[in-house]
Amino acid sequence: QLQLVESGGGLVQPGGSLRLSCTASGLTLDYYTIGWFRQVPGKEREGVSCIGSSDDTAYYEDSVKGRFTISRDKDKNTVYLQMNSLKAEDSAVYYCAADRSTTFAEALCLIARVAADGGFWGQGTQVTVSS
Repeated sequence: QLQLVESGGGLVQPGGSLRLSCTASGLTLDYYTIGWFRQVPGKEREGVSCIGSSDDTAYYEDSVKGRFTISRDKDKNTVYLQMNSLKAEDSAVYYCAADRSTTFAEALCLIARVAADGGFWGQGTQVTVSS
């Protein structure tokens, strides 16, 4: 079964850190551009950070630059999102996505959609930043 599974979400105080994991089964993430997206009720899903399949070039949305880091662990077939200095406005459901139709991280993040053929979404993990 082809699937992505996110983990690592939870409740954290402002200024704290979390590391989200996106682990794949049935597909090798090396061949995919991977993105982390977030969504809050009433708003569109937005691209937070993406990493390209060809050279691991990373893209970050402006509000997370300097605070979030995306990375791959090829041995574990997992992509991580390290989130530091968390703010209340970072609270959202975070989703990972894999897309083989593009090698460009920025494109995936800005479009915030994956190809119908060869694209996958995880089920999401809740991140709540609150004191």
